[in-house]
Amino acid sequence: MALTIGESAPDFTAQTTAGEIRFHDWIGDGWAVLFSHPRAFTPVCTTELGYMAKIAPEFARRGTRILAISTDPVEGSARWSADIATTHGAEVDYPIVADTDHAISKAYGMLPPEVDGDPTARTPAQNATLRNVFVISPDKRIALVLIYPMTTGRNFDEVLRVLDALQLTAERQLATPAQWQPGEPAIISGSVSDEQARERFPAGWDRPLPYMRVVSP
Repeated sequence: MALTIGESAPDFTAQTTAGEIRFHDWIGDGWAVLFSHPRAFTPVCTTELGYMAKIAPEFARRGTRILAISTDPVEGSARWSADIATTHGAEVDYPIVADTDHAISKAYGMLPPEVDGDPTARTPAQNATLRNVFVISPDKRIALVLIYPMTTGRNFDEVLRVLDALQLTAERQLATPAQWQPGEPAIISGSVSDEQARERFPAGWDRPLPYMRVVSP
C-alpha cells in the first residue's frame, strides 16, 4: 500500500554514496525530502538530480536534508553523479541510497511486494513507480507525496514552495491559499479560535467570508 499524508515515514538503514545511514537518525530534528528515481543513467532523472544539486542550499536554509533513492548499487550512482556534475555544473553532494533489495521502495509503496532479483536487470520502465517525492516533517511523518510519470520532470521549486507553506503552518498555524508564495497573506487555521487569533495577530485580520480569516504574515 502506498503511504499517504500523516503516516509515519518508515525508518531504514541503507548504504548510500555517502556511506551507511539510518534514516530517522540522519534526518535528526529537521525536515527531509526523499525522492526516488527508476534507474541511474536515465535522462529525465539526470536533469532532476542536477537541478536538486544546484538548489540544495535552499533546502539547507530551510533546515531540510535531501536524500535520493535508487535501486542501483552505490557504484552505479557514484558514476552517474559524475555525469550529472559534468552536464549541470553542480556536484551531487546529497546521498543517493542503494536500494538494491527493493526493501525501501516496497516500504514506501513504490514497488509491489513481489519484486525481487538483480536490480540492474530491471529496466526503468519496470521501475516506473519510482518517481515519487516525499516531504517528511521533524516528527518523522509524511507531510507531502508527489508522484510523477516517467516522461515529466519534477518541479522542485514547487517542493520548496510547499515546504515553506508546511513550515509556516507548523510554526504559526497559518494555512496558505491557492498560488501562495512566501511573504503573501495567509489564512488563520480553523483550529485557532478568534480569541487565540487576537493574541497571535494583534494587528487583526480581514474576514472576506464568515469562515475565512486572512492575515499578513
